[in-house]
Amino acid sequence: MTSATPQPSERAARQAEVVQALSQHLPAHTLLWQPEDTTPYECDGLTAYRQRPLVVALPETYEQVQAVLKTCHALKVPVVARGAGTGLSGGAMPHAMGVTLSLARFNQILKLDPHSRTAVVQCGVRNLAISEAAAPYGLYYAPDPSSQIACTIGGNVAENSGGVHCLKYGLTVHNILKVKGFTVAGEPIEFGSDALDTPGYDLLAILMGSEGMLAVATEVTVKLIPQPQLARCIMASFDDVRKAGDAVAAVIAAGIIPAGLEMMDKPMTAAVEDFVHAGYDLNAEAILLCESDGTPAEVEEEIARMSEVLRGAGATAITVSQSEDERARFWSGRKNAFPASGRISPDYMCMDSTIPRKRLADILLAIQEMEKKYQLRCVNVFHAGDGNLHPLILFDANNADELRRCELFGAEILETSVAMGGTITGEHGVGVEKLNSMCAQFTTAENEQMFALKAAFDPDGLLNPGKLIPTLNRCAEYGKMLVRGGQLSHPDLPRF
Repeated sequence: MTSATPQPSERAARQAEVVQALSQHLPAHTLLWQPEDTTPYECDGLTAYRQRPLVVALPETYEQVQAVLKTCHALKVPVVARGAGTGLSGGAMPHAMGVTLSLARFNQILKLDPHSRTAVVQCGVRNLAISEAAAPYGLYYAPDPSSQIACTIGGNVAENSGGVHCLKYGLTVHNILKVKGFTVAGEPIEFGSDALDTPGYDLLAILMGSEGMLAVATEVTVKLIPQPQLARCIMASFDDVRKAGDAVAAVIAAGIIPAGLEMMDKPMTAAVEDFVHAGYDLNAEAILLCESDGTPAEVEEEIARMSEVLRGAGATAITVSQSEDERARFWSGRKNAFPASGRISPDYMCMDSTIPRKRLADILLAIQEMEKKYQLRCVNVFHAGDGNLHPLILFDANNADELRRCELFGAEILETSVAMGGTITGEHGVGVEKLNSMCAQFTTAENEQMFALKAAFDPDGLLNPGKLIPTLNRCAEYGKMLVRGGQLSHPDLPRF
């Protein structure tokens, strides 16, 4: 939850005030406040936590976005920006006394320049739509989160999304030149530039992954790259998860940077194979998908080198895609890991931590012990090449005890990742899901600096409050629970 539950009378009065104020600037059909209309906005892809917003605004012009922000700023009303709602950490969960600012109607590709290899798109453009528009020019947009068919570029900016090809081509932050939008007060703001560098501080990098807490992005300039002449994928089977984890480290140690390097454990391959029939080895304890792209000569040489390394690491079987259809089939399983998990469980909570590549087997074995401890199943798929984990804990959200155990399970995965030298998130963000775990990752001084940065952009704490950065009081309480210290008094710090 991002706020205490308000009294019905308080909520009704505030709602009437906000609707009346916004109605001066927005057409009636762009404002929603009845329960049946706002309920679809009560959560994002993390369905375990829900909260109906006070009002939903669906502006159709930049001027209307600006008006919503100015009005809410004047009334001191919280604002939560929302794109496609595919996020997995509760970053777009509404505020009980706030406005959800839906940017879904900003879905136009404004300019595509094949000479500069850039595209200017509105924040509501789907990730995959950029590559589809660039395809006639032999170009594409490299970041490809598994939800790319639905997720929007504004959300990718908010979470600094990655995908299966981020090992070679980078995250969103490496593929964006400029972002335009508005501050919390409705003032136009621009981050980055059309050039490869910009004078002054690198505020573009600060905006990436800030989860809508610093500004509202409306327009994004993305980089496009040439489509490779050829891509082929290796599917390698292993009879032991440690061998598979060591194989990942061995590939990178050999100086090879694959276009994609993914890992799935046996329970996940079983779930996926039953769903999409990708041709996975169901006897393997783990499989790796290793892709090479480039010119035919480059791909042939790299596939041979990777195959040699994988065999040396103990692969029990190696299959190399012989056609584009077969390569797409191999990847279809990985891309459908989340919906496949949804077929075998009422709910799942997808964690998102990172660890050093050499610890992949260690974390998998640790998760297996946690399954016994919390009496919940967990299926695993990893962006193995960069150590980004996606364990999916299976549970029933209608069972309060299962939800409690799931939360504890997830927290232990995150803390174990930190203990292994990693972080609590790789690309899904913190949102509300990992708020407590931020206390395990960052020191008091680091939290203070993050508060200070937030306050520089949003001194009243109106943009997406109650997420990403935990209050120091919250961390103190969490610290007590973890035997990490007591109450800390910081009366001078803002309580967002």
